[in-house]
Amino acid sequence: MALRNAPFWFLVLLAVALRDSCDGASSHSMKYFYTSISEPSQGLPHFVGVGYVDDQLFSYYDSNRRKGEPRVSWMEKVEKEDPKYWERETQNFRATEEAYRHHLETLRNRYNQSEGLHTWQLMFGCELRSDGKKGGFEQYGYEGRTFLTFDKETLTWVAPDPQAQISQRKLDALPGYNQRHKAYLEEICIEWIKKYLSYGNETLLRTEPPVVTMSSRTEVEDGMETHVCRIHGFYPREIDASWTRDGEVWLQDTFRGFLAPNADGTYHYWISLQIDPKERGRYRCHVEHDGLQDPLDLELKEPTDSKSNLGLIIGFVVAALFVVGVIAGIVVFINRRQEDYNAVPRRNQAI
Repeated sequence: MALRNAPFWFLVLLAVALRDSCDGASSHSMKYFYTSISEPSQGLPHFVGVGYVDDQLFSYYDSNRRKGEPRVSWMEKVEKEDPKYWERETQNFRATEEAYRHHLETLRNRYNQSEGLHTWQLMFGCELRSDGKKGGFEQYGYEGRTFLTFDKETLTWVAPDPQAQISQRKLDALPGYNQRHKAYLEEICIEWIKKYLSYGNETLLRTEPPVVTMSSRTEVEDGMETHVCRIHGFYPREIDASWTRDGEVWLQDTFRGFLAPNADGTYHYWISLQIDPKERGRYRCHVEHDGLQDPLDLELKEPTDSKSNLGLIIGFVVAALFVVGVIAGIVVFINRRQEDYNAVPRRNQAI
């Protein structure tokens, strides 16, 4: 609903950028994604900006609506504490929208390109990991390729080609510019994660345990068995699911599905395995998740309904291959700064 006006390729970008490893303990992140296109058509906006806390869309702006808007109910608590929050967000989004129009024209001339459809994108954010460590990133993209990446350890910008190096030198030469970026990513951004977690704790900090089921079939050609371990309805998204043989993680002859959201905000995932039926008793589907008191280890069952299971397996595989194919050609990302009192920094420095 919130992104109904956004271009399809922008939605795919979000799927790529938001996807994380399925393994590991819970962490929390805040990420912003900006996309500007030179020739909007068929109602698509020139500029779209969205903000995510973990996997929840909480802030939305586009050049058609021209207003920053909340997308989750817990953002009402922010407005009560700070009545001018969305007014400042709107001003920042509008300033960035206007700057990106100029960026597109600058880069089109710099690359000696004709008029037409061109894209300028930004991704930035931070992460508060379960072990207390902090991470931050900022990256620009032009025409779907990486243009500039901020290295906060060296306080420099990294540019992959000569045209991007022009912008790199400009940004690195600005007094205090890179230091402010580092301070935002490592301090201000982290503080906003903590603040948003306190506002949305009922949803962002909840846990829903996974429901794990098994299905299987016997291959007609060679008599081998294919088993599918399906994990449903869990939150948060981080999960450790694997096949084990004799108690050890087993990667051979396995296939992993794509971690995907359900309509209720939970997630589902699946893994498959092909084995010799004589060794069925050696294998288990092992699942660890924050919603479980103890890890689950499900044993494999003898196939009972090959036809129905075959359809499920084929459907899972086709869906996974489609997603992989769609996201394979997309890369993205970034630009500028933030006042200490504000959640979204203005990233509109001339490039």
